[in-house]
Amino acid sequence: MPETVPENPSTAAGLSPSRARNLVVAIAAVVLSVVVVLGIGTQSTVPSLPELAASAVPYEVAQTNGKPTLLEFYANWCTSCQAMAGDMAELRENYGDRINFVMLNIDNNTWLPEMLAYRVEGIPHFVYLEATGDPIATAVGEQPRQILAENLDALIAQAPLPHRQLLGRQSEVDREILSRQAVVNDDPRSVRLNKVNKAL
Repeated sequence: MPETVPENPSTAAGLSPSRARNLVVAIAAVVLSVVVVLGIGTQSTVPSLPELAASAVPYEVAQTNGKPTLLEFYANWCTSCQAMAGDMAELRENYGDRINFVMLNIDNNTWLPEMLAYRVEGIPHFVYLEATGDPIATAVGEQPRQILAENLDALIAQAPLPHRQLLGRQSEVDREILSRQAVVNDDPRSVRLNKVNKAL
């Protein structure tokens, strides 16, 4: 009795083994492409720093609208600022009706008086301002969203901030020098600088 050889399913369907392999690879490629496209479409879109800055409350408006303010000094190249962009967008969405979110780019020389006044030496640099525009606390570096949220809740309630770094104190000598500079300095930008220094 002759021995029967089992038939290969791919040859029974009229496909050679290499064609069957190519078909499997093509199907896998299509499936992976669909997964990638769906994955990209469902990712959350985190706004960029320029987008956040463009929609931020202008500094001058925040100084006069009677709401407390979270002032952020940032730069587009700052990786910590970029890492916080999603959290800042979420905080702005939750608190934006009660708190001004102001962003000042340190690469823009327009903000040099404010950078000097608030002693910006690292970014991101956050300044908490009362509704009167007076600074009450500062924080430097990447901050957890929860810490910022708790501080914002306290700022709204006009309560002491639970997570604060006080603005540095000045010695009497520094205050005396600053007051002499205010008399001598005719620069109109110094008015804002002197107002902030007097508040400290």
